[in-house]
Amino acid sequence: MKTEQPAPTPGAAFQSVKEVEASLKSRMDKAMSDLQHEMASIRTGRASLGILDHIRVDYYGSPTPLNQVANLHVPEPSLITIQPWDVSQIGPIERAIRVSDLGLNPSNDGKIIRLPIPPLTEERRKELVKRLHGIAEHHRVAVRNIRRDGNEAVKKLLKDKKLAEDDEKKALDDTQKLTDAYMQKIDQAAKTKEKEILEIR
Repeated sequence: MKTEQPAPTPGAAFQSVKEVEASLKSRMDKAMSDLQHEMASIRTGRASLGILDHIRVDYYGSPTPLNQVANLHVPEPSLITIQPWDVSQIGPIERAIRVSDLGLNPSNDGKIIRLPIPPLTEERRKELVKRLHGIAEHHRVAVRNIRRDGNEAVKKLLKDKKLAEDDEKKALDDTQKLTDAYMQKIDQAAKTKEKEILEIR
């Protein structure tokens, strides 16, 4: 489970609008890369290593990311191969995949695990699209919260007389423009991912 970073107190250490804008942009960039990461773990009908990002293997008692105990490859569009560095890990790796929410069925030949990616059923596609919409909305809310922090920081600069009233209006407009741009990026990313999920091969 990811822990949310505590948001900085609005206006706490900001001395200028430039600092506020830099902070907003950096936090919105982080929300965007977090969105990309979460979306990569949603399975489409095509093999992608991103779907295994959240798999943790019980490696001698310690939950370890799959890519730290094996080589992962996509030799063809509907197959992932997993080659453990230590063959005794085949069992724990297969177990980790089976108990995940991916609905995939691994098999092995004693050295390599093969993970066929079956076509998605209509019902499964709908479930995944619903999950995708939830993830996108969560990140829209995060961006709106960042905008709110930015607006409060700008108002504090005005109150502390570090900013003229005309400049406050411009700063609030700029914050809104930045927010709109990131909202558009989120919508576009979600639309592209939805198309991948619904694509019938």
